[in-house]
Amino acid sequence: MAAEKGSAFLLKVGNGATPVVYATVAGLRTTQLSVNGEAVAITSKDSGGWRELLSGAGVRSVSVSAAGVFTGSAAEVRVKANALAGTLDDYRLSFESGETMTAKFLVTRLDYAGDFNGERSYTLSLESSGPVVSA
Repeated sequence: MAAEKGSAFLLKVGNGATPVVYATVAGLRTTQLSVNGEAVAITSKDSGGWRELLSGAGVRSVSVSAAGVFTGSAAEVRVKANALAGTLDDYRLSFESGETMTAKFLVTRLDYAGDFNGERSYTLSLESSGPVVSA
């Protein structure tokens, strides 16, 4: 498997239309994805002292965090509006290989910062709601 460029790991937000058209959230310098799973133990006396887990059970979710420089793009404005309204929206993560992960996400955190003599930056956190489709 070839190494992939981090700059090709993109976060995109939908436009609210049907079919959804995605726009890249501009200015991001770092993007991180975590796939989370919760185990369901089915250990019994017959387990021989070893923990056993039930395959396919439990709660799964995807968390995304990103940080970048504010550019004022339409996609950034949409993310901010979603954060203020607490609205679920369509998001897509795309990778250099062409693979994508698409789902409804909630903006759980949006922070802005800026130095007197520097650029305005932001960090954001997203949590999935419902199934995540990988293609």
